[in-house]
Amino acid sequence: MDAQEASTIGARARMIRRRRGLSLEVVAGLTGVGKQYLSMLELGQRGFNRRGLLEDLANALDCSVADLTGQPYLPPDRESARAKAVIAQIERGLNEATVDDVPDLRPRPLDVLDYWVKSATKLRDTASYRASGEGIDDVLIELQVHLATSDGRERLRAAELITETAYHGFVLATTLGYMHLAQLAAQRAFDAARIAERPELEAFAMFARAPSIARTGGRRRAVRMLDRAIDDAQQLTAIHDGNTLGAETFGLLHLMGAHFAARGNDATAAFDHLDEAARVALLTGECNGLQQHFGPPNVAVWRVAIGAELGQGPAVAERVQHEPIDLQALGSKDRIAALHFDLARSWAQAEGDRDGEALRALDTADRLAPLRMRNDPIARDLVLTLDCRARRRVWELDSLRHRFGIGSQRPRSVDS
Repeated sequence: MDAQEASTIGARARMIRRRRGLSLEVVAGLTGVGKQYLSMLELGQRGFNRRGLLEDLANALDCSVADLTGQPYLPPDRESARAKAVIAQIERGLNEATVDDVPDLRPRPLDVLDYWVKSATKLRDTASYRASGEGIDDVLIELQVHLATSDGRERLRAAELITETAYHGFVLATTLGYMHLAQLAAQRAFDAARIAERPELEAFAMFARAPSIARTGGRRRAVRMLDRAIDDAQQLTAIHDGNTLGAETFGLLHLMGAHFAARGNDATAAFDHLDEAARVALLTGECNGLQQHFGPPNVAVWRVAIGAELGQGPAVAERVQHEPIDLQALGSKDRIAALHFDLARSWAQAEGDRDGEALRALDTADRLAPLRMRNDPIARDLVLTLDCRARRRVWELDSLRHRFGIGSQRPRSVDS
């Protein structure tokens, strides 16, 4: 096995399976796929287009998803390399202080820290992930000092800001492939939200805590937690004096519920959750509480992702062609990049018939949010899939492979 072959998900799966002494038939049965299909996955003849498939295969092999994906990846470009410094800052911010154990220092005023948090989350929305994380360590530590040394409204406000900042750390760590760090950040956000005594903030923190647990091997537990959170959040759906944040977070939890159901290949439950989120979105209208862009356009974006996860990608992508999503109303480069990526993997499910559309959508997603795409294992595997299926050399595909730091899988004739 050469270095390039060993860098693929399928090759890692085959290596782990053989070292475990497991047959194709046994692992295929535990994963819920056919023996021939698993063999094609291992040989790179089929792509890992579903995140749920990765999790199921990891469970069958008794390994972590990261063992299969190889995350975190070596940085393919200078910006990715510089972003590694942000990971170190998140680690320091979470480990140098906790909600009840802080260093002896004088923090900046809460108004200053609040301004940093709001500015950082707006930067993240523009896909400026590295810039949005610079200084997060000091902000986390100082906010935790405020929490430990203040009382009354000041203490509650510090807890609210820790929730938002730790959630920001969760997103950045997830984007760069540091899943256990992301779980630590999500837990910190949840702990702070409970101190803040704001149910809608606790629901928001669960929007990070549940997926962080699912991504590190606890999908069933995450589903149980999310189901309880949705039940508790029912009380938040009433809108008073134009305050929609509770309803927004309730809708967000249903979107996550749809995501979990799709990963478990439960289409009925996935669409039930999506329909409930869509109902709430009609009540709230287009909102952006906590920089989450909850509203009809974002629910439509999630619907594409869920369709792709359920293997219904081509039909979903066709629907978007005929009923375009209002991207201007969405107003988020990060979310628009996510949409184009999910359209790319949707078109790729047409088994080569729509690879041109898949390539263009993936290229658009990478140009909008390169740091996110180049650290996503499904995106990287999609590049390999498109490369293997291409009959001739295509410069757009060559460009994507170069930007992702992925070598060609086989020689082809040059397209004139």
